[in-house]
Amino acid sequence: MISRLIRGMVVGLFLTVQTFAQTGPAASADEKHKIVVVTGARFSYKLVQQWIDEFNKVYPDIQVIIESRGSSDPSNYDILAEVYEHDEAVKKERQYLYIARYAILPVATSSSDFARTYATKGINDNVLKQIFFHNIFADKDDVEKIKAPFTAYTRYQKAGAPKVFAQHYGFDQKDIVGKSIAGSDEHLVKALLRDSSGITYLPLPLVFDPEKGKQVEGLTVIPVDLDGNGKVKDDEVAAFATPEALLARLEGGGKDKVNVPTGYLHLSVNKKTTSAEAVAFLKWVAENGESYLAAFGFLKPRPEESGVQKFVEFASRNGFQ
Repeated sequence: MISRLIRGMVVGLFLTVQTFAQTGPAASADEKHKIVVVTGARFSYKLVQQWIDEFNKVYPDIQVIIESRGSSDPSNYDILAEVYEHDEAVKKERQYLYIARYAILPVATSSSDFARTYATKGINDNVLKQIFFHNIFADKDDVEKIKAPFTAYTRYQKAGAPKVFAQHYGFDQKDIVGKSIAGSDEHLVKALLRDSSGITYLPLPLVFDPEKGKQVEGLTVIPVDLDGNGKVKDDEVAAFATPEALLARLEGGGKDKVNVPTGYLHLSVNKKTTSAEAVAFLKWVAENGESYLAAFGFLKPRPEESGVQKFVEFASRNGFQ
């Protein structure tokens, strides 16, 4: 009698453990896989959130969230949304989708004498280099007198936007001069708004208020020499009148983009450890994401550089539907 009771308890315990093994941890793992965590460049978050909102209308069972990276290892996240090129060693491990471009332009505090002086006349390359690089290699004949006081600001940490900005003009990020601000590009905006003589360089999406459809209050984008002829013409100044006009001009192709630093926003996943849910989100972005770019101040990718086809092939090759 006692032996039968013990055998019954053992069997019951085995069934309980087996049931937990089938439903407990497995269910938690399944649920974990349905949460896709995105991190990366902060100025991309509004656009990425819009993609998430639209994606969830089609895939309500897949949860995609944005998480500020902080000091965590970026490899711990499902998707990286970055605005600079990874090292070759990292590239070998990841699959990329180059989904948007961003322009970087000089921006001054709207109340500053600099904005009042140059918002209607613009600055050419020589003036821009004098402000941000103290170009000691410039021909003395090219040095121009800057007719308004200014205080230049730059990023302290290495980052995508300052790197793209400096390289476009033939420099490195370390060559940019000005007051160094720790933190993200958004911290540059805050510093600028507190200084009545401030000027910096910013990605256009940070100057663009998608809710109001105009520039962020208190900031003025300074027109630049778009066609690279050394002068800022009236039609170039006119292109900076509204975000819509500027985006249209920057999208125009040809010489119009020669003097505007542009970088890519790319999304990527680890080739070996990515989940079906993360790939599903990126496939949706590849097919639908471009239609939301202009509203957030981003430019369309060049078709030959987007990597859409390669990403679709990667997904198919690895069994992701």
